[in-house]
Amino acid sequence: MKIATWNINGVKARLETTLAWLDEAKPDLACLQEIKSVDEGFPRAAFEEAGYQVETHGQKGFNGVALLSRRPLTDIARGLPGDDSDEQARYIEARVETDGHPLRVGCLYLPNGNPLGTEKFPYKLGWMDRLIRHARMRLEEEERFVLLGDYNVIPDPRDARHPQNWTDDALFQPESRGAYRALLALGLTDAVRATNQEDGVYTFWDYQAGAWQKNNGIRIDHVLLSPEATDILEGVGIDAHVRGWEKPSDHVPVWVNLAA
Repeated sequence: MKIATWNINGVKARLETTLAWLDEAKPDLACLQEIKSVDEGFPRAAFEEAGYQVETHGQKGFNGVALLSRRPLTDIARGLPGDDSDEQARYIEARVETDGHPLRVGCLYLPNGNPLGTEKFPYKLGWMDRLIRHARMRLEEEERFVLLGDYNVIPDPRDARHPQNWTDDALFQPESRGAYRALLALGLTDAVRATNQEDGVYTFWDYQAGAWQKNNGIRIDHVLLSPEATDILEGVGIDAHVRGWEKPSDHVPVWVNLAA
């Protein structure tokens, strides 16, 4: 089973690009972030015609996440538990029907947290704390669990072409990176780093200052696997070439193949 994550930066602006990538990559399940659409405005018919079940958790003009699946989705939950007052659409979770063991997928769009010194950074850290608590609960169930999406965290200096340029950014603060390490310490595996220890592995290139052309990238889109999912990991990839397409997102897809 091929499972992918991609921050598409607006489904209406990127509809044709997303459909072209789905046709090329043929994921069984695609987790999309920053769809920037309310549920009723999401162009689900286009994706259903491509063979996908569509589940969304949308918000007008901002945020929003979606699941596109060639396999039936059940037990769908919208919103990250732990704060009933949080109205931002940043998390959707579902069980994927497989021929074997159950598989659960959580698709997230973690808060950016900038600018520092505003309420946005504490919100990011609070959201990450809730994510840690939720992931711990899921791991206690000892199921195959994949937690993937745009984490808005640069885990390590090697995950940025110029790490010194990010020292005052929320994505690279010690607190953000520490919370990410706390997730891994629960027993989750960073699929990309489990299979690739090289420098220069990026998933995001800004639209400004020729970042794509200069390969001035960062790695902030991650696929984390429970031990049960790690046991069936067969492959990992980053479709970096998509960043060079016409009207691209500033992120690119990251995917894993699982023997499920």
